[in-house]
Amino acid sequence: MSLPPCLPRCRSLLTAGVAIAQSNYPNKPIRMVVGFAPAGPADLIARVIGDKLTEAWGQSVVIENVTGAGANIAGDRVAKAAPDGYTLLLASLAQLTINPSLYDKMPFDTVKDVIPITQAVFTPNILALNNDVPAKSVAELVALARAQPGQLTFGSAGVGTSQHLAGELFKSMAHVDIRHVPYRGAAPVITDLLGGRISMFFGNITSVLPQVQDGKLRALAVTSPKRVAATPELPTLAESGFPGFDATASFGLVAPAGTPPAIIDKLHRETVRILALPEVRKRFAELGSEVIGNSPGEFSAVIKAEIPQWAKLIKETGIRASD
Repeated sequence: MSLPPCLPRCRSLLTAGVAIAQSNYPNKPIRMVVGFAPAGPADLIARVIGDKLTEAWGQSVVIENVTGAGANIAGDRVAKAAPDGYTLLLASLAQLTINPSLYDKMPFDTVKDVIPITQAVFTPNILALNNDVPAKSVAELVALARAQPGQLTFGSAGVGTSQHLAGELFKSMAHVDIRHVPYRGAAPVITDLLGGRISMFFGNITSVLPQVQDGKLRALAVTSPKRVAATPELPTLAESGFPGFDATASFGLVAPAGTPPAIIDKLHRETVRILALPEVRKRFAELGSEVIGNSPGEFSAVIKAEIPQWAKLIKETGIRASD
């Protein structure tokens, strides 16, 4: 059967049309979906990047907060969106690496259904206590927890968040019994921590540091492998007797699988350029975040490497999304 004579020409026109569309990208507003509430770390990071993309390209970047199911609803919405570069996800690394083991059924595949663009920033968590908890160091906190099994509590912004996993990792490495109290977001955790209704919070530095600086909470350590520029006086948990302890919140941009490589490349180059701007680095430093700005391949390798690491801890502790 011979092809209609117009088919090769039609294919050429279609290919040319796609190429023109990619070269003109973006020619309409971009939607950046965030799976967390407004004013939280992910939202603030998305708005900094979105504002600069808007300036650079003259097209609005609209931030859309879609909360629920550990940010899976937001991820699924982006994974199923048209792969044209006009719907992006500002994802937490936990969303992509912890959720697959935490949830019995994921609505999308975090490796196959989205394409990494760049891992933008990481934000350490701070181990912060209510001022009435009589522990001035990590060692004293461990001793107190062992003396009062099941009495101390730690809050988190939800099951499976970096704050939750930091607490579970601490419990596992310190061999202590501390009860987890999940909340819907960081703000109510801090409210209850200040009010003494929970004992501690492995909280995102963006949310916790102002309370520490005002003397309303006591900080003991950071959860990152190295000390943080915003709090150089605070030791790491690794320095405090837990070698290898690493539980940070990291955020990056991803797009639906099938997005043309030319668009992924353009998004990557522009986002990395933005992340390198002195005013952007300064803004993130003020938020307690540090810039990464790696390549799509490097970001993909991080995701694939961390999935089995967190799967092991989740299996050992028996954590489920319904907890």
